[in-house]
Amino acid sequence: MSRYDGRSGDPTSYRDRRSDSGFGGTSTFGGSVRSSSSRRDYDGAEPPRKLDLDGLTPFEKNFYIESPSVAAMSDVEVEEYRRRREITVEGRDVPKPVSSFRDVGFPDYVLQEVTKAGFVEPTAIQAQGWPMALKGRDLIGIAETGSGKTLAYLLPAIVHVNAQPILAPGDGPIVLVLAPTRELAVQIQQEVAKFGASSRIKNTCIYGGVPKGPQVRDLQKGVEIVIATPGRLIDMLESNHTNLRRVTYLVLDEADRMLDMGFEPQMRKIVSQIRPDRQTLYWSATWPKEVEQLARQFLYNPYKVLIGSPDLKANHAIHQHVNIVSESQKYNKLVNLLEDIMDGSRILIFMDTKKGCDQVTRQLRMDGWPALSIHGDKSQAERDWVLSEFKAGKSPIMTATDVAARGLDVKDVKYVINYDFPGSLEDYVHRIGRTGRAGAKGTAYTFFTAANARFAKELIAILEEAGQKVSPELAAMGRGAPPPPSGHGGFRDRGKGYGGGRTWS
Repeated sequence: MSRYDGRSGDPTSYRDRRSDSGFGGTSTFGGSVRSSSSRRDYDGAEPPRKLDLDGLTPFEKNFYIESPSVAAMSDVEVEEYRRRREITVEGRDVPKPVSSFRDVGFPDYVLQEVTKAGFVEPTAIQAQGWPMALKGRDLIGIAETGSGKTLAYLLPAIVHVNAQPILAPGDGPIVLVLAPTRELAVQIQQEVAKFGASSRIKNTCIYGGVPKGPQVRDLQKGVEIVIATPGRLIDMLESNHTNLRRVTYLVLDEADRMLDMGFEPQMRKIVSQIRPDRQTLYWSATWPKEVEQLARQFLYNPYKVLIGSPDLKANHAIHQHVNIVSESQKYNKLVNLLEDIMDGSRILIFMDTKKGCDQVTRQLRMDGWPALSIHGDKSQAERDWVLSEFKAGKSPIMTATDVAARGLDVKDVKYVINYDFPGSLEDYVHRIGRTGRAGAKGTAYTFFTAANARFAKELIAILEEAGQKVSPELAAMGRGAPPPPSGHGGFRDRGKGYGGGRTWS
């Protein structure tokens, strides 16, 4: 039996038993109890956010007990493990990483789900992030997409929920996960449903673009975990369909993307309604100044774990090809490329604008290519349908705006094509990261125009770090030289048929 699996020998859940243990089933902030879990983590110092804890129902958040095998690791062994897995840590009293699922001490019903999913060992972010999250401290996790971060915060969330009093009528969620896009929110919900089922944890996904009715009904019935995009959640709060008084475990997933999309005011509004002694987990793939500043205001005395280099870099399993083209050449170059690579595999093509997305998709379909598009102006039903057609391989070509750059987890995307270069190198890395997932190889092709020249130097650095070839034309642009004349782009001319061979360098 796990050291905090209180369900053994009792037909009801741990949460059912907790409701009779003196905590009561209440979720309101009424009463005169001062939180017992809050100040002990602060070393006697007041955190930057003012703690007004009078009347808050106490809650537990530290569930971690180091296993004997982890405790036996010497400092040298810990350092070597972190070095080998590219783990960098900051913070006070950082726990040692774990190397196996058994070392974490997850309840048996959680471990059974992990085993069923076929996982062999924790990923780097899980190995270090699980002990940190289970200790109940705030956590900053910086790891590239596809690194296993969803389970890094989700499994501790399940443990956290099972240790809290059961929901009473009118209660809001215990765990709140904020995500920037509907696609990411739905993907997170699928993991919650899979790993929370054995605990009978109820969840719902709150996002715009679909009718509110089913979401409102879920909230009114009571759910322990809510995954939400900021706008629709504020709508639900202002309509009094839910509240955040019970939230003690807050996750901000892809915080950098939420800032990019202009969600900072909504994030602040939501966080201001959550008790200040909550546990906050703040996840980001990049660490720009804006993300760091927000973390300082939302978190207190956090651990920080970084996987890989602090410098922006691309997945080394992805072959990157960048060719200089003019704007007018792009469509013909795209068709030439598709003729070369089209083998029934999934191909994801990124555009900057919804209008461009629709125009290119329409032209591809007129030319006989099986393409569909996905972007923010599509209804949720249409986006879901397009995604299902793409995942099933019925439409192997999908064009997309950056709505699909993050959180889109489609297995076996073999090729990513940047028809338009994105507005930042971070978005470039995330776009191409839709291929080469879960240990697979992938290939990314990028059209780079004179208008993108300001990104040349940083792009070259990303290519060189990943051991990729840099074309002479791109290298010249990186040195500030003007782009080559139109027509010089390293592609074969359209019309040479299928046998011309690929000339991407």
